[in-house]
Amino acid sequence: MPLVSTGELVAAAVAAAATAPAASASASTSAEDRSGHGGIVAFNVITLEHAEAIAAGAERAGRPAILQISENAVKFHGGRLTAIAAATAAVARASDAPLSLHLDHVESAELLRAADGEGFSSVMFDASKLDYDANVAATAEAVAWGHARGIWIEAELGKVGGKDGEPPLGAHAPGVRTDPAEAVAYVRATGVDALAVAVGSSHAMTDRTAALDHELIGALRRAVPVPLVLHGSSGVPDAEIRRAVTAGMVKINVGTALNTAFTGAARAYLAADPKTVDPRKYLAPAREAMTGTVAAFLKVVGGEP
Repeated sequence: MPLVSTGELVAAAVAAAATAPAASASASTSAEDRSGHGGIVAFNVITLEHAEAIAAGAERAGRPAILQISENAVKFHGGRLTAIAAATAAVARASDAPLSLHLDHVESAELLRAADGEGFSSVMFDASKLDYDANVAATAEAVAWGHARGIWIEAELGKVGGKDGEPPLGAHAPGVRTDPAEAVAYVRATGVDALAVAVGSSHAMTDRTAALDHELIGALRRAVPVPLVLHGSSGVPDAEIRRAVTAGMVKINVGTALNTAFTGAARAYLAADPKTVDPRKYLAPAREAMTGTVAAFLKVVGGEP
């Protein structure tokens, strides 16, 4: 199947949310404030096995997905984007599931510009380490560049902890949460297509114990005119993810959960057969473990029990 654009997948998720049944009272939102089960999951690709597992998991769940390659993953591949992008795009095109290719957490202007022509329909430009004014200026420039080339741009406002070895941050830590009024001004000033917000999740969590600030999610959804993105979703329990999507989160990013499944399966195989030297022997169960994880997240975000 040809690559689908991220913008199309997100728009379809928003449209599905608009036609979904009204939210239950337990979700703490009204029918006109909620966003239903219209989520789309974006999974991080590090190796070819990751890409294959994401495609297989999407086929198994019968749902679309986004394959995203981060700047850190590009660094792992020697700073060269073309090979991992081409391999990931080839896997996506060979799949029966609707899949898009996204470049994630890009801080380098050089890497941003490399997305053009490599099959990426979207980029998350990350200027969140800068102060507000510098973030706005850098992001607006990235948006202008992307829109001139038909590339959908996501950005981040607030501080989602856990990146590059940083400690996780709580939803209520001072200066961490995304302020709704500031988010509205930020979207207006930058022209971004989607906004990643800080509501209590954290990158690189290996246990699923994060508690989200659902009141803030609702306030952001009511205020912000573009789709909201939840980073660090690997550490968020299923029930919290369902509630977040019901309240208005649209794009749900998952990375560490795949690595946990991959490494756990490979470690178990090698512990049982320490003389194994053929990587196919342990990569096959590792890939299958990731496939199951992908399918499970897709079903959760799709509102399945």
